[in-house]
Amino acid sequence: MIDQIITTQRAYFHSGATLDINFRRQMLKKLQTALAKWEKPLADALWTDLHKSYEEAYLTELSIVKGEIANHIRHIGKWSRRKRKPTPIKMFPSRSYIVSEPLGNTLIIAPWNYPVQLLLNPLVGAISAGCTAVLKPSPYVPAVSNVLAEMIAETFEPHYIALVQGHRDVNQALFAERFDLIFFTGSPSLGKQVMEAASKHLTPVVLELGGKSPCIVDREADIRTAAKRIAWGKTLNSGQTCIAPDYLLIHESVKDEFVKEFGKAVKALHGSDIKEHKHYVRIVSDRAFERVKGYLAEGDILYGGRTDATERFIEPTLLDMHISLNDNDADAKANTKAVLTEEIFGPIFPILTFNNISEVTAYITRREKPLAFYYFGNEANGWDIVRHTSSGGACINDTIMHIANEHIPFGGVGNSGMGGYHREESFRVFSHRRSVVATGTWIDLPFRYMPYKMFGLVKKIV
Repeated sequence: MIDQIITTQRAYFHSGATLDINFRRQMLKKLQTALAKWEKPLADALWTDLHKSYEEAYLTELSIVKGEIANHIRHIGKWSRRKRKPTPIKMFPSRSYIVSEPLGNTLIIAPWNYPVQLLLNPLVGAISAGCTAVLKPSPYVPAVSNVLAEMIAETFEPHYIALVQGHRDVNQALFAERFDLIFFTGSPSLGKQVMEAASKHLTPVVLELGGKSPCIVDREADIRTAAKRIAWGKTLNSGQTCIAPDYLLIHESVKDEFVKEFGKAVKALHGSDIKEHKHYVRIVSDRAFERVKGYLAEGDILYGGRTDATERFIEPTLLDMHISLNDNDADAKANTKAVLTEEIFGPIFPILTFNNISEVTAYITRREKPLAFYYFGNEANGWDIVRHTSSGGACINDTIMHIANEHIPFGGVGNSGMGGYHREESFRVFSHRRSVVATGTWIDLPFRYMPYKMFGLVKKIV
């Protein structure tokens, strides 16, 4: 079945049907109409699989895709237009252009944490650029994946856009095929498998991965505001967000105050009993619940700590690791704790303390480059530490919000991924920017031809 889909998509792409800009715009509008029609079934499925409220489903998934579609419909003509570029005098009478052409047949693999947004947002870029696409949603959110399958089958012909379901055996079958681009969102470990498989065909990849995103609270921070924004960023989707703040690095002098304000912020966001609050998402599976719950034994609980296996509920928890970065053994101690070496992907928040910001910079740069980086404190100091570190994206005095601005690219670096997307970046990532030189025939200057007459003059020009 998979090989048949790919064969028919390859033939359809080579027919030239997707090259027309009006066709692409029409397909984007079809996706726009489908998203409106299937909004309620998708939201209901998100509640079934993740206990994600309609409000959160709309804000973090549906509205983002809607905005992306609208942007591409509005700007696709401009983005796809042939662009004239300067041509040096040595190439007279030539003219130079950049032409955006679709890469071709693409594969988009999405994770379970934001299963609608992270499947459909890349699809918008594929359609806009003029590609075909095979979509592979996560099997860990079966209700969402089934609704997406119905929506895609009703909206598009499979020789253009097709969705296949299954577990890792299906992934392996897909990786064995030749695509013109693989767009993968998931963990760094799976990202390595994708890249290895793609290398056999020299297939380009976009990898949106994750990692351990640090969150720094300096002594000059507005602690109440910091606690509120951090609590929101960590409890969003119950911490199951690739750019969730993963661990806290807190100046020792403000640690106690932060713990107190964090507790207040969680109650303000989710009520006195967060377990009963409709906007608090559950852990995706029993296996994931046991993994995240296991981290609680690795430190002392300063706030939270309640769990309920029957509901896969884990309360937002501050976990004191009793590690200070000015300790010469800080790295050795951290490396013995899974909660400080593995991406948590849950509402557990390990705390380390520091006295000097240089300790923080050194600690972070010794580790893999994260997908996100958060600093709370004096903005000038924030810019300084951003300059001395590296991450896919960053916020100063905020969390998560860099993904909300479609005017800036979203993506990772190093272990947290490669390639960026959103808006025009999405169009570009599914396109090849082809350089074309057009040379007039009304004159044919002899300087470039052997035996290179007037070489002295030519040497001065070039």
